[in-house]
Amino acid sequence: MVAVDEGRPLARPRPRKKVSRVWWEVHQWAGLKFSILLSFILLTGTLATLSSEIDWLLRPAMRVDPATVSTEVNWAAVARTAAAQAGEGRVISLEGPTDPWFAATAILEAPDGGLSFVYAHPTTGAFQGEGHWVSAQRILRNMHRHLMMPVAIGVPIVSSLSFLLAISLVTSFVVYKKWWRGFLKPIRLNDLRTALGDFHRLAGLWSLWFVVLMILTALWYLAEQTAFRAPNLPSAEVEASGQDMAGLARRLPQTLTAAQIANPELRIERILFPTAKSGAFVLQGQDKAILVRARANAVWAEADTGEVLLTTDARDLNLHQRLSEAADPLHFGTWGGLTTRIIWFLFGLALTGLSVSGVAIYALRLIRAERRERRWGPALAVSWAGMGVWRWPALILVIIGFLLIPSVFLQA
Repeated sequence: MVAVDEGRPLARPRPRKKVSRVWWEVHQWAGLKFSILLSFILLTGTLATLSSEIDWLLRPAMRVDPATVSTEVNWAAVARTAAAQAGEGRVISLEGPTDPWFAATAILEAPDGGLSFVYAHPTTGAFQGEGHWVSAQRILRNMHRHLMMPVAIGVPIVSSLSFLLAISLVTSFVVYKKWWRGFLKPIRLNDLRTALGDFHRLAGLWSLWFVVLMILTALWYLAEQTAFRAPNLPSAEVEASGQDMAGLARRLPQTLTAAQIANPELRIERILFPTAKSGAFVLQGQDKAILVRARANAVWAEADTGEVLLTTDARDLNLHQRLSEAADPLHFGTWGGLTTRIIWFLFGLALTGLSVSGVAIYALRLIRAERRERRWGPALAVSWAGMGVWRWPALILVIIGFLLIPSVFLQA
């Protein structure tokens, strides 16, 4: 019987949604609403892991024959070439090759403040050519990190997407029942919806460690940029040198000798030249500490005398500094050279595919429920509508990133 009140039937209470359904809707919301922006950031980050190789393909001056390269960089010869090319400008830094088929790189600043690259053979120091400061690496890194916006604005926006990734990760364990059994399940090719669903689950399972790593490092970037900036690394105060660039290049060999005596284990990756405010060479690289940027290990030496003024060891940094120095190697996979960067690239593609396939699955599910024709046009329309009002800020932020690309050329 239906209960009545004064002759009128009482409305039945609306059935509660199943808990699993709520989790599924949260999972769908996190992956769909900002999918345009999230997919774009994931894709640019993926490409950024191999951005040096992209520049190597685009710039012949960066290429050398590995058979002509010795194990040690001839820093003195590279410095002389850089100083000669600087002319009235100055050498900012020298960077060693990341792999045997790469040239050594010098960053130069022209008298008018413009920046450029000079490429030299890492063994002979022979000049190989120049390159514009704006490279594929610069565009991809800036786009991925802060959408070309001012860092204080762009980094919090981009790193905040880690919350969406975290929601997607947590809800996936509930949405995907007995997920631990799915690592070896093959992708069924019965139809597009089934294939995409299987790919989504399989890629998600194998990328779990990578998703967690991206979430943690992105949250760290957010914390650092907003309220938890790491203390500065140790440095030495040195009076400016009166040497010109050619003179500094001639002084570098004695600095290298002194640095080798001060820290024989330091594998130099970068040399910062003296500036108008500091007369010190700063030799940076890798030593015994793991998962740190090159700047965490350094030797500071006075350019005029070659005297070592300060040596820094990443193992002596506090926990906050060590975490800060580990964030980039972990986020971009640079800690293990080309091998780890390729691994990061492949898992980055998988993560980008997860974002895109999630949207496609949503669209195909609705199209099938409405018995509509499964074509790209209707699928895109359904996806666009499903994003709701959130699609506009996501799309606008991506467009802003492209519109601000010319600003990088102006900075250079």
